Amino acid sequence: MRTPVVAGNWKMNNTLAEASALARGVAKGVSDIKGVTTVVCPPSVSLVPVSMALNGTNVFIGGQDVSSNAQGAYTGELSADMLFGLCTYVIVGHSERRSMHGEDDGTTAAKARASLAVGLRPIICVGESLEVRDSGDAAAFVASQVEGSLAGLSDVSQVEIAYEPVWAIGTGRAASPEIAQEMSSAIRGAVASLYSSEAAEGIAILYGGSVNADNAASYAASPDVDGALVGGASLDGEAFSRIVEAFAASD
Repeated sequence: MRTPVVAGNWKMNNTLAEASALARGVAKGVSDIKGVTTVVCPPSVSLVPVSMALNGTNVFIGGQDVSSNAQGAYTGELSADMLFGLCTYVIVGHSERRSMHGEDDGTTAAKARASLAVGLRPIICVGESLEVRDSGDAAAFVASQVEGSLAGLSDVSQVEIAYEPVWAIGTGRAASPEIAQEMSSAIRGAVASLYSSEAAEGIAILYGGSVNADNAASYAASPDVDGALVGGASLDGEAFSRIVEAFAASD
């Protein structure tokens, strides 16, 4: 049985004090929720205070990005070694990194490999644009992204994959539960083709894209959707806790 994972991507929000307060609020809200892994991903400058705020709780911490390089003259970058000890998870290949910073499947795979090498669990993001969705090629496009973003990984037992349709991120236009299920099933099929049916059955596939407290249960009911990567709604501790609860209830 796969354990659902609900991760909150705080993006570039919150001061240090606000991040600590939000972390405490999330920890309080999910303290009695069982059967789901809760993760918060604050900006890198807030990792230390959030780590302190969550010490002794059942909430894990994730980074929002990681360098594929181990060390060197890479101003502004953070290596996996630097994140290890502060984080358990790290987001790689998010559509905002792909669209704003020119990252591709190869970059994503390199970051995933760097993360796994030190013991971090990458949450690998894939998803199609509205143009690809309307062309009818979404499943094939995302399957290709999965293959490229897992390149060089011999084992995916420590990996999560997040399906985030670009057209649904931050737009308020969420993909229907039927689309989320269809695409999650396609992703699981791609993993099975690349590795094995056992590997595919063991991997958690998250849906991300305008997930909120009101629609979370509809995604949680889908058999191949094993959690959520939550953006805006994760900045409200109460709303985020309700999303976590929705996936716990579906377990």
